Amino acid sequence: MKIHIRNGRVIDPASGLDAVRDVFVAAGHIVGVGAAPADFHANQVIDAGGLVICPGLVDLSVRLREPGLEYRATLESEMHAAAVGGVTSLACPPDTDPPLDEPGLVEMLKFRAKHMPGPRVYPIGALTRELKGERLTEMAELNEAGCMAFSQADAPLVDTQVLLRAMEYAKTFELPIWLRPQDPHLGREGVAHDGVVAARHGLPPIPVPAETVAISTILLLVRETGARVHLARLSSRAGIEMVRRAKHDGLPITCDVGVHHVHLSEMDTANFDANCHLIPPLRSQRDRDAIRKGLADGTIDAICSDHAPVDDDAKELPFQEAEPGATGVELLLPLTLKWAREADIPLARALGYLTHQPARILGVDAGHIAAGRPADLCLFDPDAAWIVSPSNLASLGKNSPYLGLEMQGRVQYTLIDGHVDFRRDGHRQPNHG
Repeated sequence: MKIHIRNGRVIDPASGLDAVRDVFVAAGHIVGVGAAPADFHANQVIDAGGLVICPGLVDLSVRLREPGLEYRATLESEMHAAAVGGVTSLACPPDTDPPLDEPGLVEMLKFRAKHMPGPRVYPIGALTRELKGERLTEMAELNEAGCMAFSQADAPLVDTQVLLRAMEYAKTFELPIWLRPQDPHLGREGVAHDGVVAARHGLPPIPVPAETVAISTILLLVRETGARVHLARLSSRAGIEMVRRAKHDGLPITCDVGVHHVHLSEMDTANFDANCHLIPPLRSQRDRDAIRKGLADGTIDAICSDHAPVDDDAKELPFQEAEPGATGVELLLPLTLKWAREADIPLARALGYLTHQPARILGVDAGHIAAGRPADLCLFDPDAAWIVSPSNLASLGKNSPYLGLEMQGRVQYTLIDGHVDFRRDGHRQPNHG
């Protein structure tokens, strides 16, 4: 398939390109930007007038809910939702049922994903067997099966000796470890930030030291081992400042934040909306502002959707009992655009947090628009307004804090491997696998 995308505003954050250009696609790759190759004859022409053409989004945390949790969502539904959101590459955490702790499970997931329409799927392997925090997995074998990094997802790792051994193992094979920092004792049974809302309503708290104590331990072990560690979904001002200092000292650390934490705070939990019950919790407005500052000054490397579809029965419960998590993969782009507008961040720079920067963390060839690169592209209308509603979300998880609110910015086309995988008229393209 040869595709000519014309008249679009091409933004490639990695190179700094921001100009109206035509893009030419053939055999799964970009073959020209600006000028067509000799003897190029398009099978399809896409008029991108008024649209932004950017690299396909790279999302560092999308729960696909398979294997084992299909009653919440399916691989097919969430891969489609990701394509609707402009995501062309995604990392899926290992907290499936069973967890991704054996090569056979990883190979099965990759095989199924490859033969479905939708983004490229990159599994994150379990750091310990069954995510119990006791025995390390065979990380080298899991890496050969396709795991890009290793994580406990949200499962606690109480034994710091196990964490030390994991880092030593990872350093030996130059494998990255992804950790969400939360001390399991300080945050035990907590559901909300330890602030005014939790105190007023009697919600079990998760204090900021639950994050900072864990970060301190991780950084000390990174200094000892030299292992590459990615800190997932930071939530606090103090935690971000610790990472800022660690980066200044030259430690091999990267970090991300969930897109909901860029906008929301503990005040959004005051009405007990279970869709605002997240892990980590929504913290104070001061912490929320520190996240925005950390993005603006480059301390934070990437924004992820932290997509976690939850079934209605698990959400239609009192706040304290409801399953944590929110659907987010279709809101990643518009919420990032909203932050960029509010913070006066150039569009190209904002898109970098969704494209080449997370691609670098994940270690994949993505997030660039240039001749010879894979033709994974997102075409979006930055001015399109739409209302978040269950019927407007492709994900089977309808659990969003933004239900009923207006978004600005919507994906019109998603190209993966040179094929139009999604277009806004609702037509699903044929399998490209």
